Amino acid sequence: MTENTPLLKRRLTSSESKISNSKLFLAVFSAVLGNFNSGYSMVLSSPILTKLKSPDADPQLKMGTVQAAWFGSIFALGAAAGGLGAMLLNDMIGRKLSIMMSAVPSTIGYMLMGGAVNLWMLDVGRFLTGVAGGMTSASIPVYISEISHKGVRGALGSCPQITAVFGALLLYALNLGISWRWLAIVGEVPAVLMVVLLVFMPSSPRRLLSLGREEKAEKALRWLRGSQYDPHVEISAIQHSIRTQTRVTCTQLGTPTFYKPILISVVMRFLQQMTGITPILVYMEPIFTKSNVSLPPQYDAALVGAVRLLSVGLAAFLMDRAGRKALLYTSSMLMFLSSLTLTMISHTTPCPGPSPPNHTLSSDYGLSSDIGHTLGAGHKDPGSILPLIGTMVYIFGYAIGWGPITWLLMSEVLPLVARGVASGLCVAVSWLTAFMLTQAFTHLMDMYSLYVPYLCFTVVCVFCLLFNAVCIPETRSRSLEEIENYFRTGRTFTIRRGRSTIRST
Repeated sequence: MTENTPLLKRRLTSSESKISNSKLFLAVFSAVLGNFNSGYSMVLSSPILTKLKSPDADPQLKMGTVQAAWFGSIFALGAAAGGLGAMLLNDMIGRKLSIMMSAVPSTIGYMLMGGAVNLWMLDVGRFLTGVAGGMTSASIPVYISEISHKGVRGALGSCPQITAVFGALLLYALNLGISWRWLAIVGEVPAVLMVVLLVFMPSSPRRLLSLGREEKAEKALRWLRGSQYDPHVEISAIQHSIRTQTRVTCTQLGTPTFYKPILISVVMRFLQQMTGITPILVYMEPIFTKSNVSLPPQYDAALVGAVRLLSVGLAAFLMDRAGRKALLYTSSMLMFLSSLTLTMISHTTPCPGPSPPNHTLSSDYGLSSDIGHTLGAGHKDPGSILPLIGTMVYIFGYAIGWGPITWLLMSEVLPLVARGVASGLCVAVSWLTAFMLTQAFTHLMDMYSLYVPYLCFTVVCVFCLLFNAVCIPETRSRSLEEIENYFRTGRTFTIRRGRSTIRST
């Protein structure tokens, strides 16, 4: 069988040279509209909190610090529930249908927020948009990884993060001209468009083959790769992977093939959230509202959103050039330096004297006032731009590494046989961490000022750096089967079948 290896390599190379990516890009675009919607809905709290904590807010909707903390964090609680739901739906109905189903809670949630007349409608609506975000977070990366070939999987794997960032930026831009109710109504559009487009997109070829639908899988691959593509080699590789898989038992979960990639994915998602990205995005405008930064808070948020979009685009360009680990190293260092700078700025900024009992919690400005004073509201000085610059560098660092690569690696390293369930578990862990951290951020800020949470984020960045160095493998230019073989064998991506050996190029 060894003499057939060069022939197989030539067939792989010849087939890959005939790939057309245009329809694959369309399928990915259709799916990542769900991430666009998730990014939009996650930061929707930022302008709403600014409006509903102002003195002229509707009395039925007016928020204090506690209400604002729940409104800001309940999205993450919904996303955890959505991730757990997707854990079951991914394997029951498939990735594509799971993505499409996320449009139901999303649309209902936006309708409730757009027509809210009291606080419970706002909270329930935000929770439902969180459920949709959790469902798409668990399903879309897996769908993209399974319909993509390894030549573009790195770049396409960053698309969920790019579109989520673009959704957030669109919200910041629209917030400059329309009211928060219209912001909620506009959020329904991408969810509906996603469903319409996905109706015409193929299901995952890997899932179709796992169900024994070889003809449909071949048809899906020809549609995704182009009419000149010969799908038989890829189908053979996928079928071999499926044949070697069995239902996971508790004993198997104790083997490195399963527990190592699952632990890597779970810890990465935990560390990603512990860097503080969610509370900073959720409370961005309130953080800037009464700070020393010269620009109005909505413009500060828009600038940070633009930097975030630019950096995720750069990450997509570098993903398959520099490699995953190099970008993660760079990301960890930039986040460490910027969060350390923000810690020092917050620690050296004079804080106001203690407030009378209950005054801070019941003030019209609540969280916005507290954070603003913590950042040193008062006379403008040249240093007033430093919190904005520090936040921009932090966001840039996060978005070129720990933002998009965490999603991509989750879809790459998880065991194929348990990918649907494991991805749902990772998303649930991620969003539960985000919920607890978003709640804790508010109270830590109230009690100790911003330098304490910033100091915690700085320490986490050190752990991110060490974890990348010790535990994360480089998956650039590796097929999903080769990555799985790495964990099965210990330290090699080489796939051995009988006496034949196929090495990745």
